[in-house]
Amino acid sequence: MAMKFNHAQKVATAHAITDLLAADGVDTRENLHAWLDRQTNRAALRTVKGVGPKSVDYIGNLVGRSHVAVDVHLRAFAVDAGVPDLPYDQLRAVYEEAAALLGLDKGRLELAVWRHKSKAR
Repeated sequence: MAMKFNHAQKVATAHAITDLLAADGVDTRENLHAWLDRQTNRAALRTVKGVGPKSVDYIGNLVGRSHVAVDVHLRAFAVDAGVPDLPYDQLRAVYEEAAALLGLDKGRLELAVWRHKSKAR
């Protein structure tokens, strides 16, 4: 089983994403990777109910792009580090800048922070 959803809205969201991608001829990981290059396509994903900026960034990570998908763990880490509560795009930019300053891949930094905070719970 690839996905296990217990909530009807999550199933509907998955179907809507699938329909959108199929309508645009996206049927491989490589197609999706390239499709996400266009801002209009990323915006189209955001029109699906239940898909926000974190979901778009996370989907990008799943197909080999390097994004920071800010979730509760990354927000908590930022608060612990003294970073104020920022809107999604601004906090993502903080993580991206930190990764650049540290010479790290953005996605790897995100994963390290996520793992650290998820184990702390």
